[in-house]
Amino acid sequence: MNKKLKNYAYYRLPEQSRYTFVAQTESSPLALDSVVKLNGCAGFTMAPFVVSEQHPVLLMQPDVIESHEVETSATLVGSPTVGTERPTGKTAYASDFRKFHAETQAGRFGKIVLSRCCQIESPDAINAKDLFMKACNLYPHQFIALVSMQQAGTWLMATPEVLLDGSNNEWHTMALAGTMKRGKNAQDVSKAVWTEKNREEQHYVSTYIKSVLSQFADTVSAHGPYTTEAAHLLHLRTDFTFRLHNASHIGTLIEALYPTPAVCGIPKEDARAFITANESIERKYYSGFCGPLSLQGSTHLYVALRCMEILENKLRLYAGGGILYDSNMTSEWQETQTKMQTMLRLLTI
Repeated sequence: MNKKLKNYAYYRLPEQSRYTFVAQTESSPLALDSVVKLNGCAGFTMAPFVVSEQHPVLLMQPDVIESHEVETSATLVGSPTVGTERPTGKTAYASDFRKFHAETQAGRFGKIVLSRCCQIESPDAINAKDLFMKACNLYPHQFIALVSMQQAGTWLMATPEVLLDGSNNEWHTMALAGTMKRGKNAQDVSKAVWTEKNREEQHYVSTYIKSVLSQFADTVSAHGPYTTEAAHLLHLRTDFTFRLHNASHIGTLIEALYPTPAVCGIPKEDARAFITANESIERKYYSGFCGPLSLQGSTHLYVALRCMEILENKLRLYAGGGILYDSNMTSEWQETQTKMQTMLRLLTI
């Protein structure tokens, strides 16, 4: 990789043995103040949880597009150690949980998502491309992306959640909500028993997505919910396939879909405003979305989950979970711990 490049991305689609490298070597990515402005655009896009002047929707229009085989010998340079960062510890999370939980018990939100981050220190410079290759090898069923843009910083994710995938009029999205740790045996997937809280989370998300799609598409079909694997986790998933009325209005559809209740809450805009005002962390591009948009004829946009922000000698890992009226703080904290293992595993194997 040319170290002089300032705007680039590596991404590997699920179940693929090859990855794509894209870069914009001339000028800068477009900085958009609305997802709707992606209508009619093509390139590689990255959007934050909340669009702002500091964190705009970014659209890279690459003049370099390359395909390569995934490398299988990547190793991590350095020995990262878990550091302490405030206010992102358990005490701060517990305080946030009380505020968020009170809102669901008062009936103001059916569901609201609470996130946190932890910081990892490294004595050596971090090789982001090695981490990307390692993620590709460890997580063959997930979308792996390493995105670096001047205005966003550098982010790595191994996400299982499709926001929008397809081409022409044939499209796909999913409701991914409900999480538990996978057992040691393969048969645990088919025998997973889900709590009422997890089933309710899935219902909120799938109902929301179906309602949005009805405004933009016809012949919407749903399959699920069913149990699916993502690294060491199990999720409840419902797949939606549909035909768009007008594929040139993708930005308008994305604006309506995102952020889904899987990363935000119900009702959406009230939940997003509450999260922004009360969460102890700034999400930035975590729980937004990224991926190729109408690039080489197809779109593959994924929700930015199981991700880390990469700085020169440290990493910030992000995770969250849905809070309902009957949620338990200890269980929710443990869920975020479990989700962070997806990225932590890259540092310990």
